[in-house]
Amino acid sequence: MYIKRELETKIRKYLAKPEILAIIGARQSGKTTLLKEIFKSLKDAVYVDFEDRDILELFSNDIKSFYNLYAMDAKYLFIDEFQYAKEGGQKLKYLYDTHKTKIIISGSSVLDLTHQAVRYLVGRIFIFNLYPFNFREYLRYCNPTLCKNIYWNIKNGIDEYLYEEMKSPPNVSGDVIKEINRYYYEYAVFGGYPRVVLAENSDEKMMILKNIYNTYFLREIRDILQLSTEAELQKLIKTLSMQVGSLVAYNELCQISSLNYSNLMKHLNILEKTFVIKRVLPFYTNKRIEIAKSPKVYFIDNGFRNVAVGNFQRFEERSDIGNLNENFVAGQLLKEERNINYWRTKSHAEVDFVLEEKGRKMAIEVKSTLHSNKAGRALLSLKEKYSLHRTVVVSENHFSFDKERDILFMPIFFV
Repeated sequence: MYIKRELETKIRKYLAKPEILAIIGARQSGKTTLLKEIFKSLKDAVYVDFEDRDILELFSNDIKSFYNLYAMDAKYLFIDEFQYAKEGGQKLKYLYDTHKTKIIISGSSVLDLTHQAVRYLVGRIFIFNLYPFNFREYLRYCNPTLCKNIYWNIKNGIDEYLYEEMKSPPNVSGDVIKEINRYYYEYAVFGGYPRVVLAENSDEKMMILKNIYNTYFLREIRDILQLSTEAELQKLIKTLSMQVGSLVAYNELCQISSLNYSNLMKHLNILEKTFVIKRVLPFYTNKRIEIAKSPKVYFIDNGFRNVAVGNFQRFEERSDIGNLNENFVAGQLLKEERNINYWRTKSHAEVDFVLEEKGRKMAIEVKSTLHSNKAGRALLSLKEKYSLHRTVVVSENHFSFDKERDILFMPIFFV
């Protein structure tokens, strides 16, 4: 079953352009499904999969015969699982430079594309990241009427206030918050991997997430990257999953994972490049009073984080709700490819997220529950110090707009 992805619209805009299009992302994030959906809508298109070793071998060893067989009579050539092609960048460069066939590829790991293909394809390739479903895509599948008639209208209005020049955001009723929270609570636990979203019950969701986790080590770590430090990497992932939103202490991670500093950096880089985690750096302008080094770590998808930590309890019963909420906000912003930082002073004043776009700054503070327009002292200090364009406090249950202080208190699922 195909569920509409927001990235599809963006990719279709570039089908008439000459550049190679590359869709990359985490394993089981829906790349093949998206690729096939676009493929079946086009005429004169050919689809090949590099998990077929015969096709891969022909591409790798005899690119001219590969072209003659699969691409010569095609307007579009789709190549799935491109990460298996060694020196694939050189071959794509040959096809691009000598033939007019439009090429669209997918790959489960950005590592191969970054280190091998892209250096041959500068100026010849557009790269698109496909993540697990964001909350909008998830809600569109679960309750399309609620998403289209209520959520999406409010979300658009809030985004216009946050990122444009609208003077005030739209109102949100308590009934709407309560209704959407039913979906948010499940998403915060199980995340947005497509197969997980399609699962019929919690037991099936847990089983699929465990399979995604184990397959990550089997395919990405063993088969593609051929790492011999699987046990150490598992320790590292579990430790990071328990420290979401905390400052990273590299020395501590070295001790827990049994990796030296150089290997620790290598493994953290692998986790980032394979769409598992993201390191978030501090925002600062004054090194004397603001933290200027230590990153925080967030998981791209809450479901992957929860399978790593081994906890699938219902949202309302959990002791780590704060971690789930903060990681959700980070994940939503990262899936929109927004550049996020955090702010922390040496006196321990801290604000969860700082965004800077088009020269304007916005701060977001994450709370679990709120019953009044209460903004933290650190947030107010940051707002005053940097003349923020927008100041936002998100929580599970509270909506209010403090017009006098220009602070928006909004439900977390509208991030």
